[in-house]
Amino acid sequence: MKNIAFQIEYDGTNYGGWQVQPNVFTVQECIQNTIYELSGAKCILISAGRTDSGVHSSGQVANALFDDSFPIPTDKLAAALNSKLPEDIRIKQAVDVNEEFHSRFNALAREYEYNFHTVPSVFKRNFSTFFKYPLDEDILFTTNHLFLGKHDFTSFSKNNPSTKSYICNVEVCRWIKTSSTEYKLIIKADRFVYGMVRSIVGSMLEAAAERIFPTDIIYGLQNPGRDKFIKLAPSTGLILTNVFYKENIFSNLSKNR
Repeated sequence: MKNIAFQIEYDGTNYGGWQVQPNVFTVQECIQNTIYELSGAKCILISAGRTDSGVHSSGQVANALFDDSFPIPTDKLAAALNSKLPEDIRIKQAVDVNEEFHSRFNALAREYEYNFHTVPSVFKRNFSTFFKYPLDEDILFTTNHLFLGKHDFTSFSKNNPSTKSYICNVEVCRWIKTSSTEYKLIIKADRFVYGMVRSIVGSMLEAAAERIFPTDIIYGLQNPGRDKFIKLAPSTGLILTNVFYKENIFSNLSKNR
């Protein structure tokens, strides 16, 4: 058997998320179908993160096992797939890895960014969220620090019956003002649970718009539960940017910091 790891970027606008599921077309399904079309090999791509409907990625990592008879050389595989994939999905690299490598379980951390803007723009609508309410920057830039460290994120996630623990360690949570009307959140953690980034962003935006208090965020972190609704930010502005491993798998994938 050979184990191939893929570094993938995609515009999630037209897809029902990463993972194969009934009644919607997904990124995973599209790539798997293309591999089968080119090689006749059926595979299951295991991803480092199961992005939701409408969420994008510039650094998704996935791997799949193939028979040694797989007909396409690994160093030609990315180009072959890109010649058949739609323009909103691109394989950045494909490399051989050891058979034990697992893109999800071997990941040490994941990094996302979330973008929003305060003046409407047709050019930003797919990759940034328009936020229409008056914004208190001081609250926005203060509340991001509340999420740093190890917390139970039950209050800041959607229920997933398969999730056994909602404890995550957030290493980075930082807003950057990229222009007079544009903002970007960088958030990195050892793991993320279902809807976590969108809920964290939604709570900070609600606080910055003075629709909830920063103390509501503190309460949610100190008293995990879903008894208080925290608004999810739209998926539009969310991008999975990087997955970190002990070893540098891809030539342009940063080592774990």
